[in-house]
Amino acid sequence: MEVCAKCGLPKDLCVCEVLQKEGSKIIKVTVDKAKFGKFVTTVAGVDKQYLKKTLKELKTGLACGGTIRDDVIILQGDHKKRIKALLIKLGYPEDSIRV
Repeated sequence: MEVCAKCGLPKDLCVCEVLQKEGSKIIKVTVDKAKFGKFVTTVAGVDKQYLKKTLKELKTGLACGGTIRDDVIILQGDHKKRIKALLIKLGYPEDSIRV
């Protein structure tokens, strides 16, 4: 059985990652127009250590492409209606998400 180095709890009961996300700053979600009239959704304010994991989960949950540029997640398409629920499901506190 693996034990977390930070809290000493078993890995499946560890809440270190959730507690770190709760202390994070404001996450700002915007929709912009990109080249050729296409829309992109940008997510700014995610901690650097969670960028790749959050990007992967958002791309899977929203069924779209995306990338990370200058510590900002850029997703293809307009996902303003669905992204807040998905970020909450990933463990980010609701009151820190601005859409």
